[in-house]
Amino acid sequence: MEHIELFFKSIFIDNMVFATFLGMCSYLAVSKKVSTAVGLGAAVIFVMAITVPANWLLDQYVLQPGALTWLGEEYASYDLSFLSFILFIATIATMVQLVEIVVEKFSPSLYNSLGIFLPLIAVNCAILGGSLFMQSREIPSLGMALNYGVSSGIGWFLAILAIAAIREKIRYSAVPAPLRGLGITFILTGLMAIGFMSFGGMLTGDEGNKQETKNEVQAEAEELLNEADEMVINTNNK
Repeated sequence: MEHIELFFKSIFIDNMVFATFLGMCSYLAVSKKVSTAVGLGAAVIFVMAITVPANWLLDQYVLQPGALTWLGEEYASYDLSFLSFILFIATIATMVQLVEIVVEKFSPSLYNSLGIFLPLIAVNCAILGGSLFMQSREIPSLGMALNYGVSSGIGWFLAILAIAAIREKIRYSAVPAPLRGLGITFILTGLMAIGFMSFGGMLTGDEGNKQETKNEVQAEAEELLNEADEMVINTNNK
């Protein structure tokens, strides 16, 4: 159940583009054609699916305070958390190089259409943000980290795919001259972000129901305690 909740939450509620506006450079630049957007989105999913679990292992067994105890008790006091950014970026850059080699080998046309933005995945803030969010939210297991990486990548993929499809359609629409290009793209992104925000109501409603149930239980417990006190007082008076 936790995996399903994390999967849908990362895609729709904590969407990298519409909730935190990460990875906007590639999102805006490579979303003019659906085919290009699909290629870059698939590359982002692949990179995040590998880098988030890999960085989780680094965080758990190298970076956290006391994580080096597996090397011996004398390393228990070591704290390498200050190396998080360096090691996370190094892992991401390595995976991006792998993706670049594979895409260039098997799909030269996609490689040429993505241009400079494929190697720039290494500095895409959505990729690094996935690892940093994983660390700050204290994802408890490797499986959850893999789930979070894949679902966050899918969320970014859906965002760039949606805006690319809309931009292909509005190319033939009567958009006012001052809004053509990035202007209308920003407006559409804001509107889609508002739409995705509505998914947050699912969690809010669930939390509200939990709080309401908790209040009812507390009220019933207090009522039972009051009745017990009255019974004790009546017994003592007799």
